Amino acid sequence: MTGAAVPLQNGALAEFLGRNGVPYADAIGSAVIFVVVLVAVYVIGRAVVLPLVDRLMENRGLERHARRPLRKLTLLVVVFAGIAVAFGMAGYGDFLQSLATVAAAATLAIGFAMQDVIANFVAGVFIFTDKPFKIGDWIEWDGNSGIVEDISFRVSRVRTFDNELLTVPNSHLTDGVIKNPVAKGQLRLQVPFGIGYDDDIERANEIILEEAHAHPDILEDPAPSVRLTELGDSSVVLKSRVWIDDPSRSDFVKTRGEYVTGVKERFDEEDINIPYPNRTLGGSLELAGVDETVVSD
Repeated sequence: MTGAAVPLQNGALAEFLGRNGVPYADAIGSAVIFVVVLVAVYVIGRAVVLPLVDRLMENRGLERHARRPLRKLTLLVVVFAGIAVAFGMAGYGDFLQSLATVAAAATLAIGFAMQDVIANFVAGVFIFTDKPFKIGDWIEWDGNSGIVEDISFRVSRVRTFDNELLTVPNSHLTDGVIKNPVAKGQLRLQVPFGIGYDDDIERANEIILEEAHAHPDILEDPAPSVRLTELGDSSVVLKSRVWIDDPSRSDFVKTRGEYVTGVKERFDEEDINIPYPNRTLGGSLELAGVDETVVSD
């Protein structure tokens, strides 16, 4: 029974295989130990580490799309740890020390070659943790805007309102300012209306507020408001401030368009003028070098 009780060590396993006539007993013994330890670490990692990471991500409130790449990264770390432990148990030497030596020699070349990839990866981690936006949000950045369709560790994909798909490196979304109009659930619209200097300002204010209260998508709380904000060259500017709930880009454009149309029609009904800029040009024209022409019969 002593043969069956051989401990799971490289030397003992190689000796056991050698006594049973197995060729290349040392190499086979090391390979068996390596595979067994790697599989054991991987199975334990999936059974223990992965559920812990899942609970941690759930407690942090990460979205489902953010959990998938983090789960893959966790499994990659488990595999790496399994390889490191398996190398040591199989007698192949200190894997981590060897890896560090190779990595130190290749750091400069890899750093130059992959600096953009690494920057985008780090930016992707920040997007997952800081959550400036999520899939389905309408965002604006650097003069671009659209709906987020996918977020990965390297790039994010945004569908523009012209139905174009933009693949944006994550670093472009973290290095600058991102506007997320729908992040807080409510969006305030500021709509300027210009009226003539001879028109009734109080009546114009009433019409603007009446149309805001009449629109079903404009909220009563916060209440609509209107203020005189500018005395322009050709108009008095009244700026209306209204709120809409749970907005999207399409809802925002639709609501604003209907609201402006309603106010314009009411202004027309009550003879409130919406002026446009006028310019008066003055001066004189002189002609030089024109000879007098005599016309005779």
